[in-house]
Order: sequence, then structure tokens, then C-alpha cells
Amino acid sequence: MQVGIAYSAAGHQLWLTIEVPEETRVHEAIARSGVLKQFPDIDLAVQKVGVFGRLVKLDAPLRPGDRIEIYRAIIADPETVPRRDMPEE
Repeated sequence: MQVGIAYSAAGHQLWLTIEVPEETRVHEAIARSGVLKQFPDIDLAVQKVGVFGRLVKLDAPLRPGDRIEIYRAIIADPETVPRRDMPEE
């Protein structure tokens, strides 16, 4: 079955589609994708992962067409950063 892997780092974005066996778990697909070699700073013990925007555990089973997202930590507190409103036209 095919699944997608998405990750975004400062200045880099990764979107892969890989073929995995049925009953593959999230952590297995991430390992097969090679993203951990491309981005050695990814720490799955700390970073959260999701499928289509919903948080999942690393041992969650995948379905055909799922998109695994590896999330980065938020560096700025949204409550303390000034809001950038779009200028009115």
C-alpha cells in the first residue's frame, strides 16, 4: 500500500510517497522512508506525529493513502508573539 510522509524543517520541506506492506505501523513507515537519515535532528521520542492532522501513537496502524506528519516543536509562544494581521485593501 502507499502512504505519504511529510516533514518541514527550517528551509526544507519533505513530501514522500512510499510503498509499505499491509499492517505497517507509523514508526515502521517513518524508518523505511529514510527521513530520519535526511534529518538526524528528528527525535521521535520527543516529537509528535499525526495522520492527516490528527495526533497518533508511533505504533498506530496505517491505511492505504494515509499521510504521516512529523511535527516540530513550537519555538515561539503564540500568546506572546504579536499578531500579524493582513492589511485591509
